Amino acid sequence: MLPPQGNFDSLWPLLAEACGKLGKLDGIGQTLPHPELLQRPLQEREAIASSRIEGTFVTPQQLMLFMVDQKDRNATRSEMAEWQEVFNYSQALRAGHKLLTNKLPFCDHVLKTMHHTLMQNTQNPELTPGAYRSVQVQIGHNGRFVPPPPIEIAPLLEDLFKFVNNHDDGLHPLVRAFIAHYQFEAIHPFQDGNGRIGRALLALMISRWLEHSMPWLYLSAFFEKYKDEYIDGLFRVSTHGDWSKWIEFCLNGSIIQAEDSIRRCHAFGRAKKEFHANAPQTRRSHDLIEGLFSSPALTIASVMKSSDVSYDTARREIEQLIRAGIIREVGDVHPRTFICDRIMDIAFSDTFSDHADTSEIPEDV
Repeated sequence: MLPPQGNFDSLWPLLAEACGKLGKLDGIGQTLPHPELLQRPLQEREAIASSRIEGTFVTPQQLMLFMVDQKDRNATRSEMAEWQEVFNYSQALRAGHKLLTNKLPFCDHVLKTMHHTLMQNTQNPELTPGAYRSVQVQIGHNGRFVPPPPIEIAPLLEDLFKFVNNHDDGLHPLVRAFIAHYQFEAIHPFQDGNGRIGRALLALMISRWLEHSMPWLYLSAFFEKYKDEYIDGLFRVSTHGDWSKWIEFCLNGSIIQAEDSIRRCHAFGRAKKEFHANAPQTRRSHDLIEGLFSSPALTIASVMKSSDVSYDTARREIEQLIRAGIIREVGDVHPRTFICDRIMDIAFSDTFSDHADTSEIPEDV
């Protein structure tokens, strides 16, 4: 039952550093005229990384192509199902954020809506989207961890909701978020999708409790890189009650991922400024460039729809962006699809390194 007993005073130096980095990250977001345009690529990266932890491997280009045309005639059913799963993750993340923005507390409705969104249109309808499991499950090789039986889910979640919606326990919001993430994963309320829902909830809890303008911190890339430590840290809380080591691990991840997101946000800002400088100075080109940060892939049909123009006009707009070096055509794809490699590199490259000076936020981002 929560809250756990323990003293986390030794973690204050790490906690202070993490809060400083997160404050800087949110500060960058608040200076942007349209922060959601730079947030979307970070969310798609989170969707890919969180899904990889569960064994679903989708490349960024596959996801982007699926986003612009969900009827790939060359893909197998299995491939389409995997692309749908990753696409659904970012949709579930946004669905949860919308509900919480409307002042809902963390509750059954939020969890079930996110899970229903995550599992919709997937291959296995028996996984009961939006419903808590009614069967016993086990996690890991040879059932390393066995979650509570179904009859215990409701009272355990009620205790979890009381914990996450009560801020009078003296715990720092980050510490509370990491405790809640463990507890959700341990309860394992759904038959499938618990890891992804739990990591999406973690981003939303941190954003809400630190009063960020939007969810900017996503930890799945760190959890994936240190997957053994992530799983062992969760397990050690169960076996030894080792909360301090678990929270320390998460705080280190928060510092690393906040720094990473700061670099990427600066790079997105510079790229957007350069794109606008190099493209034709028209309203239509401006809107298409802005849209690339939400979806770095285009088709002629998607431009026709977003700009409300004819086929020939959409084709000319795309050709102008190609001549400006902003997008290129992807080969062997039907329908013809065009992609922005620079946004893809900034958003998804695991080895992305921004060597530019990030001491100041770029002007006119």
